[in-house]
Amino acid sequence: MQPSFWHERWERAEIGFHQQDPNALLAQFWSRLALPTGQRVLVPLCGKSLDLLWLAGEGHPVTGVELSQVAVEAFFQEQGLCPTRRGSGAIEVWEVDEIRILCGDFFDLAPHQVADCAAVYDRAALIALPPPMRERYARQLDAILPPAIQMLLVTLEYDQGLRPGPPFAVDEAQVRALYEPAYAVEILYSRDALAENSAWRAQGLTWLHEKVYRLARRGP
Repeated sequence: MQPSFWHERWERAEIGFHQQDPNALLAQFWSRLALPTGQRVLVPLCGKSLDLLWLAGEGHPVTGVELSQVAVEAFFQEQGLCPTRRGSGAIEVWEVDEIRILCGDFFDLAPHQVADCAAVYDRAALIALPPPMRERYARQLDAILPPAIQMLLVTLEYDQGLRPGPPFAVDEAQVRALYEPAYAVEILYSRDALAENSAWRAQGLTWLHEKVYRLARRGP
């Protein structure tokens, strides 16, 4: 999957993955991280997600990472925000108040750009990537994040043979293979989400599970 795939999706407004409200599972399970107010949250592949606003409203400065400048511009414009812009090269920083978006390729991030993050919220990053890129994504997180980090991860499970991604199916075994033993992996929640996804049922899916995980990096 090349960057051009996502650039084209945003340019054509083919963004069915965008949610019109903050994610309900984020609101339900964020407190399980017990993250102190004021600690910064990293949101990879954030698009123009309203989850950024929700996290900021909970008292957490937030750093989103987004490849598409179209998405970044749309986020700030739709929220009536006027960000400052700085930086050149691979990553440009857009920032206003407690919200910062790094516009560029996630795989070009360096540790100093996320050194102030204490947690990660991943609802749409891991499941947006095909298997080889998932491994690269997990390695990149491991390389750039500070030692004491935890994560709220939301995934989907379904029969991948019946529907091409993205979003891709990522089951518990894959999550554990990607993150253990560096992280302690805990399942917080699992639910059947097929009833509210008629388009997926029309494609022949007979089951669709949504899961929420808490990951905590283990000490040395």
